[in-house]
Amino acid sequence: MPLTSSRFGPLIVPLIVACALLMENVDSTILVTAIPVLARDLGHNPITLKLAVTSYVVGLGVFIPICGWVADRFGARTVFRTAIATFVVGSLLCAAATSLTTLVLARFIQGVGGAMMVPVGRILMFRAVPKSEFIRAVTYLTIPAQAGPVLGPLLGGFITTYLNWRLMFFINVPIGILGIYLTNRYIENSHEDHPGKLDWTGFVLTGLGASLFMLGMSTIGSGLILESTAVGLVLIGALLLGLYWIYSQRVENPLLDLSFLRIPTFNCSVLGGSLFRIGLGALPFLLPLLLQDGLGMTAFEGGIITCCSAIGSFCTKTVAIKILKRWGFRNVLIVNAVLCGMAVALCGVLHPGMSWLTIWFIVTLGGIFPALQFTSLNSLAYADIETRDVGRSTSVASVIQQMSLGLGVTIAGMLLHLSQSLNGHAQLAWTDFWPAFLIVGMFSVASIAITRRMPIDGGSSVAGASATAGGH
Repeated sequence: MPLTSSRFGPLIVPLIVACALLMENVDSTILVTAIPVLARDLGHNPITLKLAVTSYVVGLGVFIPICGWVADRFGARTVFRTAIATFVVGSLLCAAATSLTTLVLARFIQGVGGAMMVPVGRILMFRAVPKSEFIRAVTYLTIPAQAGPVLGPLLGGFITTYLNWRLMFFINVPIGILGIYLTNRYIENSHEDHPGKLDWTGFVLTGLGASLFMLGMSTIGSGLILESTAVGLVLIGALLLGLYWIYSQRVENPLLDLSFLRIPTFNCSVLGGSLFRIGLGALPFLLPLLLQDGLGMTAFEGGIITCCSAIGSFCTKTVAIKILKRWGFRNVLIVNAVLCGMAVALCGVLHPGMSWLTIWFIVTLGGIFPALQFTSLNSLAYADIETRDVGRSTSVASVIQQMSLGLGVTIAGMLLHLSQSLNGHAQLAWTDFWPAFLIVGMFSVASIAITRRMPIDGGSSVAGASATAGGH
């Protein structure tokens, strides 16, 4: 029988949801570590392999908007464990891929599972944990999940270098089985009694709009389709998303209720956080390419260095609560946005002959400051959200967050391709990377324009800080 009493909820439920995050993080970091090898094996430019990353985001973009409704209709536990199973099936299909097309389709199926898995996991956690314990629960959730970015580059690098890249997708199988078992054992099948009818018009507009927009953006400059076709996909996708925005203002219960963006803390977390995520979404894509194709390292050597970022992130998580209680969300988000941008841009100075110690230090900085920003943004999102609205607000937040991360990869790929072309390099060189790192780092700094509009005491209900503490 599921066990989610107040005694166990703040610890058990976040750790179970962390199984899903662990699986997703291991998978994504393994994939980007292996991109240079995958590109050679499948006969494509490494930059083109960004499609394998963004196709996952396309799956998210289609199905995240209905995750809240589906969880309320069929029960969050049922949807969560089904999503884990779907993700595992997608992983096995990735292992069997024989071309870029089949890999992209398999990643899309993983995205369908991920669309339900992580957002619904957040719903489960929010319903089981009181607001006074929420930051602590987020810490319980994110610390185990940080094992993914540590293990992923190491496992992916080792398997890709010494074995076969197909084996790396089998890692998700035992993690997924464990997650399903723990879900059945400890989580109740909570749901709303009357979720209402699904907004099919909104589903078509948002799903098709997000898919076409991301697909068009990721194929610009790839050579896979005509440039005019790629630009046309972007414009059609943007038009459909614009039509949804108009439509959502005129219906009573839209699929994605954008009115939540009027809440200052939610607006800061989602819109301000989206700029930050564009910059940080590019880092896991750019760094392995720089280390392997730019500096000539093997996938395993690059993985050893890349995991330093996750180690720095892990250390930051342990002190995040104290930092937020001492200085408040607004001050932390503003100052740390600058530090995040500088940490990302600094990766552009990596060059052949630089000592490993210096490289490790720079890459570690790329994990320390972003970890604090992620913890702050994820905790702030639900500071002023009522329990009855958590499903619908999660859908809005998750769509924008994931689209931002996908855009980060797409923008990084476009910048890298442009730099390579301007430098006249047939193959990627280390001098092609610094403009991309610099520009995507500035996206994090740009988030300050939105964050500074939040009240000085915003989020104090979950930070455990008083209004005056937020102003220190």
